[in-house]
Amino acid sequence: MARKRVLITGAAGFLGSHLCDRFIKEGFHVIGMDNLITGDLRNIEHLFKLEQFEFYHHDVSKFIHVPGDLHYILHFASPASPIDYLKIPIQTLKVGSLGTHNCLGLAKAKGARILVASTSEIYGDPLVHPQNEEYWGNVNPVGPRGVYDEAKRFQEAMTMAYHTFHGVETRIVRIFNTYGPRMRLNDGRALPAFIGQALRGEDLTVFGDGSQTRSFCYVDDLIEGIYRLLLSDYHLPVNIGNPDEISLKEFAEEIIKLTGTTQKIVHKPLPVDDPKQRQPDITRAKEMLGWAPKVSRAEGLKVTYEYFKSLPKDEWFKQPKEFQAKK
Repeated sequence: MARKRVLITGAAGFLGSHLCDRFIKEGFHVIGMDNLITGDLRNIEHLFKLEQFEFYHHDVSKFIHVPGDLHYILHFASPASPIDYLKIPIQTLKVGSLGTHNCLGLAKAKGARILVASTSEIYGDPLVHPQNEEYWGNVNPVGPRGVYDEAKRFQEAMTMAYHTFHGVETRIVRIFNTYGPRMRLNDGRALPAFIGQALRGEDLTVFGDGSQTRSFCYVDDLIEGIYRLLLSDYHLPVNIGNPDEISLKEFAEEIIKLTGTTQKIVHKPLPVDDPKQRQPDITRAKEMLGWAPKVSRAEGLKVTYEYFKSLPKDEWFKQPKEFQAKK
């Protein structure tokens, strides 16, 4: 029997590369697509030798052509860290709008089921805690984070329009903070930032007083939830994340303990529109998918730290691309 074919956009990114691994393992023929603006081919180079994997170097904001049958599409192309989307705001908006439109059009043409990667950022700085899927959010459309938040909100609206108007089989996952191997050390998010600072012997930077909270989900748990959602019959948005909430100050203290660094915590002003709370209500995922996270933060952090520690030391000191461009 021929393998089912799946297109994964953003395939060379953190989550996209883990999805490629999972679908290869499940016996699919995987077509990876990425323009490499934030992705890294090193994340998927181990797959290039496989006949059931192929790669297209392509920007999904432009027309997408994939020859042959296509059964599933997972649209994960998008900058996802503040450093990236503040540096490339127009591309971020385009991949969420034009890129989503192109992927949905391809799904319609091929009769494929499509799952789009949305985010907990659609809730903005939430007035409801924890956040469930019925909450519409508290987002500043003209603030610095609006380019990402509104791109994802538009993406969800367009996905639902294709579902209701064209009858396309759609799935929407709202992803909460996720971590694990293949994250970039310099992507600006709390976990790699803290570990990177510890590896470099720098003080750990906490913004504001550190009372703002996040909930961190290990990547393997997230991928399992996404896989179950794709194969489910549920078309409305589903939160996938770990509800184990922690303040960023406490989290920095955990990283200090994990890494054994002698550095201390320093405080800097809170960025504009930074969410004060972030915790998923995963009741829907439990009921619809039978899913809940299994990997504890202590267990996941240990694996992630070992991954970062194993990188060449010049990676520890690598500046984000935006800083290189300014020099």
